[in-house]
Amino acid sequence: MKILISGSTGLVGSALVPYLTQHGHTVKRLVRSAPKATDILWNPANRSIDTSRLEGFDAVIHLAGESIAAGRWSTEKKQRIRDSRVQGTQLLVEELSRLNQPPKTFLCASAIGYYGNRGNETLWEDSTPGTGFLADVCRAWEAATRPATQVGIRVLNLRFGMILSPAGGALAKMLLPFKMGVGGKIGSGRQYISWIAIDDVLDAILHALTVPSLRGPVNFVSPQAVTNLEYTKTLGGLLSRPTLFPLPAFAARMAFGEMADELLLASQYVEPAVLYKNNYIFRYTNLRVALRHLLAK
Repeated sequence: MKILISGSTGLVGSALVPYLTQHGHTVKRLVRSAPKATDILWNPANRSIDTSRLEGFDAVIHLAGESIAAGRWSTEKKQRIRDSRVQGTQLLVEELSRLNQPPKTFLCASAIGYYGNRGNETLWEDSTPGTGFLADVCRAWEAATRPATQVGIRVLNLRFGMILSPAGGALAKMLLPFKMGVGGKIGSGRQYISWIAIDDVLDAILHALTVPSLRGPVNFVSPQAVTNLEYTKTLGGLLSRPTLFPLPAFAARMAFGEMADELLLASQYVEPAVLYKNNYIFRYTNLRVALRHLLAK
């Protein structure tokens, strides 16, 4: 296939480009600055995009968006998080929908933040949306893809859980304190983490590209969510380090503000019902096995 990817320098995109290339696909990047000759330039902030070069792609994978985990959530930061996802998606969908040869498939990133903080409730793709900033962003983000569906493009909203990779994201940030022996549970430790190994992210995206029955929201999570305490003990055990330094909820809120409640203390027990229904086979369903592989332990 001929595939266009935005967000190609992010955690998923930087791994996905070589992965798809190795599987024989032709990959082009949608970038905001300093493009190579093969790249396509766009700027969602000023609604500019090189539309003439969007013709003829079989699929578009849209991963671009402001980092939600870098820095406290000021009013300005929250606006950038929302705009980078919603406005960028709106622009891309509008332009793709006008093409003489629109792509057959459009994969757009989303997140399990869609469900909000739900305790130990089991969540599937058809569960109701939650409340809070991230839930609101995810709803608007997914809504921005609907015009593509209306012109016959197969649209998938990839609701990513915590993506485990030593190259970036939450796991990479946790490695140093845990290796120093100062890791510990966050808050009560009872909140659920719905995780997925980067290997399964890549495999599941390829699966989504090639299985026509896959469409709509898709939970990109392992089928075995764990509590924060279980995650903490598993990571500490693999690194042969104690995990005796908890981060109380009040301290997390002092350090990270609103982000603490939505990212660190929120509980989401999410299951990948659609991937299972469409015969995706996970490489890693056990957290310890996944971390052993990722950390080469």
